[in-house]
Formats: sequence, structure tokens, C-alpha cells
Amino acid sequence: MALLSKEQLEELKQFDAPTVCNAIEFFNIRPRTAGFMNAGMTQRTCKSQRMVGYAVTAKVSALHPGGVAELDQLMAYYAAAREMYDPTIAVIQDVDSYPIGSFWGEVQATVHQSLGVVGTITQGGVRDLEPVDKMGFSFFSTHLLVSHGYTHVVESGCSVEVCGLTVQPGNLLFADCHGVVEIPHEIAPRLAEACRRAEEAELPMLEPCRTAIRDGYKPNDKELHEWRLAMIQKRQGFEKSF
Repeated sequence: MALLSKEQLEELKQFDAPTVCNAIEFFNIRPRTAGFMNAGMTQRTCKSQRMVGYAVTAKVSALHPGGVAELDQLMAYYAAAREMYDPTIAVIQDVDSYPIGSFWGEVQATVHQSLGVVGTITQGGVRDLEPVDKMGFSFFSTHLLVSHGYTHVVESGCSVEVCGLTVQPGNLLFADCHGVVEIPHEIAPRLAEACRRAEEAELPMLEPCRTAIRDGYKPNDKELHEWRLAMIQKRQGFEKSF
């Protein structure tokens, strides 16, 4: 697995998640219906920011007390977070039948930030949005919750499923207001260039339409067909180059 440098990771943050998805398509390594989280994952804090990093994983529960091993399990999870490549994203699966207690709040966000974690993606709840937003720690979640219940770590360093996406420890993830995308390691070093090409491929459609909007002109069917075909051909040309 080739890790990206801090500079390469920052370069990816120039683009949004839809562009990342479009760029991954150039490599033809997975179906266009795979590799991203389903609807329901919502960015709760740092809403103007994009997040990219390597996953540390855990499963949590809050319905019942965790038992005598609760603290040991939490410490094992913290150790995994500490050892993961920076920047790190905590990907948490809530295993309760319905989320009732939030693992995430100001305390956990602060602890995780000290360990090199930049945010969380959880199929569960978060709380303390205002102080966490001020910290610059990113919360992505399916729920907002008021209580922490009996929240505890059930398992860490494991495969988790969050909003239909299976995430393994060390997976490279990209997240913004649109959702969450998993970036295959084998294409990660070339993805920023592919993103630039993905944006460029849309210009044959965008530029004449923007001109038409500016001039108050409604394009006819022939023009729209030609522009659309030119965009498709440009995309296909870039696809062959990757």
C-alpha cells in the first residue's frame, strides 16, 4: 500500500466528492454503484471543509453497560488510533438496533484530535456540535443524539459497515457535504491528476451552456447533442489514458 504524502492529501482536498467519484471511474476498477456511502451520512461540523485520511475502525454500543472489559477495549481502540497513519479518520459502526447513545462529543473529539484523528464518520450519533466545530474536528453522522447512554467500544481494528460501505482499517477515505468515498490505494497517487481531467472533461458541455446563459440564448437540440457528445468523447479519451 502506497501512503500519500501530506502534500498529496492536501492536493486532493482541492476537489469535491463528486469530482473524486468521477475521477475514480477513469480507472475502471469497480462498478460505478460501489465505493461510496449511501444516503443518510450528514456533515455536522466544519461544513466548509473537506476531509481525507486513513480509517481507524470500531464498533460501539450504548443500550447496555459494557462490563468489566469496557476500559480495556477503549484503550485498545485508542492504541489503534494512535498507530494509524496520519491524518486519521475514525469510522464507527453503532451496532445497536437503533442509535440511542452518542460515542461522540467534546471529550472524545478532543482525545481523538490529540491522537492525530481529524474527524469521524459514524453510523450512529454525535453531540456537542458547537464546541467540536470550534475545535475544527469533523463530525459526519447519521444521527444527532443528546445522551451518551452506556456507550462503549465493542470491537476495534475490525471491518465495519457504515451506510452500505464496508471499511477496513487503513482504507483511504474522502468526505465532504456530498458524502463519503473510498479511494482505492492502487490509484491514490494518480487521483489528483484524474480529478483535474474529470473537471476538464465537463467543459465541452459547461462552457457553451454558460455562454448561452450569459447571452440569454436557449440552445437547440442539435447544439446540446453536439456538446454532450463532445463531453462523452473527452471523458472516454481520459479514461483510456489512465
